[in-house]
Amino acid sequence: MAAAPRARPEDFFSADEWRSLTARSRWRGLWLVVHAWGVIGLAMVAGVLWPLTIPLGVLVVGARQLGLFILMHDAAHGLLHPGRRVNDLVARWFCSSSLDEYRPYHLQHHRYVQQAEDPDLPLSAPFPISRASLARKVGRDLSGQTFFKQRLGPLLDEARARRAPRDPSKPQSQELVRGRRFLIGNAIGFTVFAAAGFWWVWLLLWLLPMATWLPLISRVRNIAEHALVGRDQPDPLRQARTTRAGWLERALLAPYWVNFHGEHHLFTQLPCWQLPRAHALLQRQGTTARMEIQPGYRAVLRLASAR
Repeated sequence: MAAAPRARPEDFFSADEWRSLTARSRWRGLWLVVHAWGVIGLAMVAGVLWPLTIPLGVLVVGARQLGLFILMHDAAHGLLHPGRRVNDLVARWFCSSSLDEYRPYHLQHHRYVQQAEDPDLPLSAPFPISRASLARKVGRDLSGQTFFKQRLGPLLDEARARRAPRDPSKPQSQELVRGRRFLIGNAIGFTVFAAAGFWWVWLLLWLLPMATWLPLISRVRNIAEHALVGRDQPDPLRQARTTRAGWLERALLAPYWVNFHGEHHLFTQLPCWQLPRAHALLQRQGTTARMEIQPGYRAVLRLASAR
């Protein structure tokens, strides 16, 4: 199938606007990575000093964990830093080690968005679903079942498969590779925190957010971006959804302007920090009236569970 229709920047922005929107920054992306880790660190310190803040810290840390993935996503487009080597190095070591596997997968998603070849289509195709079904999914996320299946399931499958001879010509699955990285990375993190006498901080303010809040908000993000968006959509303005987000949603659910997903699909050359400005320019010319935009994540979830 042919690639999905694409928007032409010159139809929406002047040459000066486009040049400014697509300008690469040598410091902004790196600052956002520092910001994400800084917020995580402050949440951990607050949890040590004031244990009553731990429940809030779980939400804050989980949102920044998603934020690190979002910044890795920018790096997959080469937008985190103008130097490709720095862009990839920072993303691999400080955002997500899955950059190299994620990049071709994600670029295929953009090329064939909401078409049969889109690898993300299974995430949006089942909607709408019933409220009961959505509630079950939320329960699995918050109880850690989703985390266990995604992170530890491949490792358990490998352990069971060891009883049978392995075909050396068959490559290991990406899920298995990610599972091993996860175990190694967290073993190192736990050891460092335990040596400092704060092993419980790693468990409560790193692993617990990753096992509960992160799967839930990742699911909500996936629903908001493409659920109930038309298949084989010929209009680039309606191939993805933008969701308006207030300060609380940006802090706990949609960090680093991830809610401007319609603008990202329209113009993949824009760094995440330029998406709000692009939205404002499109709104000023009346283009946003033609886009798929929802007033908030609650509205999106109501649509997604309306069956």
